[in-house]
Amino acid sequence: MTATPDLTGRLAVVTGASRGIGYFIAKQMAAAGAHVIAVARTVGGLEELDDEIKAEHARTGKGEATLVPLDLADMAGIDRLGGAIHERWGKLDILVANAGVLGVIAPIGHVEAKTFEKVINVNVTSTWRLIRSVDPLLRLSDAGRAILLSSGAAHSARAFWGPYAASKAAVEAMGRSWADETRNSPLRVNMVDPGATRTAMRAQAVPGENPDTLPHPSEIAARILPLTGQSVTETGMIFQAKPNRWVSYQMPA
Repeated sequence: MTATPDLTGRLAVVTGASRGIGYFIAKQMAAAGAHVIAVARTVGGLEELDDEIKAEHARTGKGEATLVPLDLADMAGIDRLGGAIHERWGKLDILVANAGVLGVIAPIGHVEAKTFEKVINVNVTSTWRLIRSVDPLLRLSDAGRAILLSSGAAHSARAFWGPYAASKAAVEAMGRSWADETRNSPLRVNMVDPGATRTAMRAQAVPGENPDTLPHPSEIAARILPLTGQSVTETGMIFQAKPNRWVSYQMPA
C-alpha cells in the first residue's frame, strides 16, 4: 500500500481533522484531489488546515475543504452532518473516523466515572452515531471507503490502559460487523492501527518518551492514504501503518 490514489471528484469526511493524523490525512487527501469535509472541535486548527489546502489548490488546482466545527459529543450534530451531506452532495465516498480521546492512564479501579463515560462517548458512541449517519451515503458511492482509527491497545490491553483499550476494541468490533454487513457491496470497511506516533495524545500517554524517536503524523497519514483509493479490495481487516501491512482477525484459540 504505497501508491497515492487519485481522489479527484471524491468526497471525504475526516474527523479530528484539526491536528495530528487527522490533520495530515485531510491535507493529503485534498492534495490528491478530494473535497474534504474536515470535522473537529478546534476552529483554529481547522482554519490552518483550510489555509494549507487553499494554498495547495492555488498551486495545483486540486482539493477543496468544507470546515465543520463540531464536538463529536454532540450526537444530534452528527445526525445533522449526514443530513447536510445528503442535501448538498447526495452521497459520500470516504469516511476517516479518526477523532478520539485517551482519558487517563491509571488503574481501572481508579478511573473516575465521568472520565470513563467520556472515553466511551467520544470514542465509541460517536463513532457508531457517525456510521449510522453516513452509512446510507457511503452505500450510494461507486466505491465507498470507511477507515476507523484504532490502536494496538485494543489487543494488548496493557495495564492502566483499560478505558482506551476497551473503547478501541469496541470500535473494531463495530467495524468488523459493518464490514460483514456490506461485504457484497462496493463499500470497504477497515480499521487502522497507526502505532506510536508523534502526537499530543501520545505525549499525554507516555510523557517521558522522546518524541523524536516516533514517526511524524504526516508519515503515518501517508501510509493510510492509499486505503482511501478505489483499488482497495480488503474489508474487515486491520491495517498496521508502521509496518505497512494488512492483518486479519483470528478467533480465540
